[in-house]
Amino acid sequence: MSTSTLFDTENYLKREPLTTLMNNTKVLRAIDLFAGIGGIRSGFKNIFNSEIEFVFSSEIDKNAQKTYYLNYNEIPFGDITAIQESEIPPHDIILAGFPCQAFSVAGHRKGFEDTRGTLFFDVARIAKYHKPKIIFLENVKGFVGHDKGRTFEIVKKTLKDIGYNLFYQVLNTKDFDVPQNRERIYIVAFLDDIDNFTFPEKLEPIQTIHNFLNEDVDEKYYYKGKPLYDKIKNDITSTETIYQWRRHYVRENKNNVCPTLTANMGTGGHNVPIIKDKKGIRKLTPYECIAFQGFDKSFKFPKDLAQSHQYKQAGNSVTVKVIEEIAKRIKDVL
Repeated sequence: MSTSTLFDTENYLKREPLTTLMNNTKVLRAIDLFAGIGGIRSGFKNIFNSEIEFVFSSEIDKNAQKTYYLNYNEIPFGDITAIQESEIPPHDIILAGFPCQAFSVAGHRKGFEDTRGTLFFDVARIAKYHKPKIIFLENVKGFVGHDKGRTFEIVKKTLKDIGYNLFYQVLNTKDFDVPQNRERIYIVAFLDDIDNFTFPEKLEPIQTIHNFLNEDVDEKYYYKGKPLYDKIKNDITSTETIYQWRRHYVRENKNNVCPTLTANMGTGGHNVPIIKDKKGIRKLTPYECIAFQGFDKSFKFPKDLAQSHQYKQAGNSVTVKVIEEIAKRIKDVL
């Protein structure tokens, strides 16, 4: 595995060999797999503070790597499937928002063997080798029912077979004082025989969409004078909600929250979040999307990163606030 810089620019740090990262002794050593732009990392860091040390990260998308570096001063290693588990530093917790890649033999109920050829296998093989205290996973809500539930049964059996006690629950971002409708499944597995873990309860909503919107927005985000404007101008009338363009029609979100952010928001596809403000009708900016994912104002995109990639990274990320609430519960039982 190459340890040279991942970027074709002199401004990025050169890679240190993995072997130089093996001596970290902080209270909780963590690795961040399928790291994206670091949403899961941010949530755990915000709760554990100096009690957590990140000793390894991996992300295959080079544009996401650049954003990750800008915010965490660390360049993630690339394709996790090409990295041997023995090359990864010892750690206490695996964080992984792994992609929902189809299981090639799902349903045969062979546990660990059934995960080969999938990206979950890489989580499992690393956990089997290092035996961290905790595994934290995030995925789309539909993962639970994939292949009539057989895929999820394999995941549960795999973790159980290598010694983990598993808890899982579907949570919605809008229930944690971030007004975005985003359902995801969260999985927490403990190596020890912990049976008192519970997921967080819903929080009383305090914030509205206006807490996440900017007042001074560049004209390029407004639709007036653009082809789509005539199709949407008569349907977008309220300043109290966020709308969606659904390819052929506008849908109003009557619960006054942001629709689920998606990776294709900036490409003109469906599910483009649209609002009306005092200046007119416009789409959300990338930084507003990041705010609706619970990131704080210190988060930055690289200045040379195309907006389509900014929207993609926001849509592919996790909601930091939800991660924080789960991290609090994990901290309570450690």
